[in-house]
Amino acid sequence: MERLDKRVAGSLTRFYVVALCVVALLTMSGLFLIRRTIRNLNHDSRVVNVAGRQRMLSQRLTKLAVLKINSFEHRDTVSFNSLLALWKDSHEDLVSRKLPLEKGFVTWKSQPLDTMFRELAPVFDHIYQNLRIISSDSAGLAGKQRALAEVLTNEPRFLAQMDRIVFQFDKESFERLENLERIEWILDLMTILVLVAEGLLIFRPVVNTTRRVVRMLTESEDALQLSNQRLKEANIQLVETQKELLRLEEEKYELQLAEDRVRAGALIEGQEEERKRFALELHDGIGQMLTGLKLHAEKLKAMQFHDEKHQKRVEQLVTLIQDIIQTTRQVSFNLMPSVLSDFGLASALKLLCQQTADLSGIKVLFEGETGERILMSRPMEIGLYRIAQEALNNAVKHANADQIKIKLEQNKNRIVLEIADDGKGFLISNLKSEGQFLTRNGMENIRTRTQLLNGEIEIISKVDSGTKLVVRVDL
Repeated sequence: MERLDKRVAGSLTRFYVVALCVVALLTMSGLFLIRRTIRNLNHDSRVVNVAGRQRMLSQRLTKLAVLKINSFEHRDTVSFNSLLALWKDSHEDLVSRKLPLEKGFVTWKSQPLDTMFRELAPVFDHIYQNLRIISSDSAGLAGKQRALAEVLTNEPRFLAQMDRIVFQFDKESFERLENLERIEWILDLMTILVLVAEGLLIFRPVVNTTRRVVRMLTESEDALQLSNQRLKEANIQLVETQKELLRLEEEKYELQLAEDRVRAGALIEGQEEERKRFALELHDGIGQMLTGLKLHAEKLKAMQFHDEKHQKRVEQLVTLIQDIIQTTRQVSFNLMPSVLSDFGLASALKLLCQQTADLSGIKVLFEGETGERILMSRPMEIGLYRIAQEALNNAVKHANADQIKIKLEQNKNRIVLEIADDGKGFLISNLKSEGQFLTRNGMENIRTRTQLLNGEIEIISKVDSGTKLVVRVDL
């Protein structure tokens, strides 16, 4: 059976690869031919339009010349010289086989058109030179009249030749369309032939091969049933063994989880101690030095400078030092707020809400008793504060919320911390199916801290209905 499977799979693979290659080759060839033909047809209407406009411009120039020489009043406000320049430029563009467009040039290749333009060149030059004489202020009236007579004499020849040129443009465009239609018929015929060949050479052998395989599988079904009966008896023993192995694996997994919690707790405790030390160094060290620097700068600001630029620079220096002091205090507070150890978790959360509201512009509310401090261990206070800090940061960055609310309450021997927002929310299934979502939004950190506190975490969220995070910890 294994050799037969390999043989059938190899045969089917070769058939399908050949079929796909043929279809792909025909498709790419058709696309290439059609695209090349369409590229040749691009802007044909623009070329015909410009060629037809040359006839109109020549007639308009002749009319303006007649009106100008005979001093007739008219309402045509266009400049004769600008119209003449446009007529000349358009003719030169047609002769050079390059029409300027918004995104480049339109070019074409046609021996009959080149011959027609060469035949038209003497007539165009003669009309153009006489129109230049008519537009000139230095030429006399008699000279302008002679020039007008020449223009009127040569204009019918110009118009007739331009008619032939326009018809030639249209004829060549139509021929390219007919060529494209022939290509489409050829491609359709080739596609039909390929489909017929696929039906005869691929699908029919596939059906026959499948029929043989099914017959062989049917014949081997009885033997498989007998083997399955024996396997069932062996599976009963395997199940018992697997249950025992599963129990041992669960015990090992629980032990590993306990070890991970111990390591995570030690790591987080070390991080908090390092944050506390760094916050004290910022506040007592760099903060004091910056305060002294500010006092010296303010003394320097009180001095009178002859140059106002120096006075402004000193004022900017004082402002910059004040901003650095404020930023240092904010960093020190984020690392380890002193109010947490002095007044407890409720006061620290209230201050965190106020500062977040000031920095983000979002309405952040706190609900809880700040007068009486809840008695809890130091690690529990820090853990709950970090959970609230991380959840609040997620809501500000990702929820697009207008209002965020933090609630802290004590129910007998249980602390309940809620962080709720009215933002865009998300699907709870994303937390389970997308592992990156946990790390990206800090949820893994919140979950780890909750587990270290032996607490429970609950996330309630719907799309466009906000998000609520509830953490419950027993005292």
